[in-house]
Amino acid sequence: MSREMMEQASSALRRAWQVRFGRSARCRGLDRGMTTSEYAVGTIAACAFAAVLYKVVTSGAVLSALQSLVKDALDAKF
Repeated sequence: MSREMMEQASSALRRAWQVRFGRSARCRGLDRGMTTSEYAVGTIAACAFAAVLYKVVTSGAVLSALQSLVKDALDAKF
């Protein structure tokens, strides 16, 4: 086998490897996203975060701070 033929074979093998396992494989959609269990865990985490955020925003200290902020904004002199 000549050197040129070996380089062509090597180049073809490299291209085939990149198509199968390289960047172009990811672009073709072989990584299909999250599984059902990952969606479930993500949804539970989002709901827990929303519940904590709701409790914080509806607490007395935050509610009075927001009310005073709105009152000061409405009473501002220009």
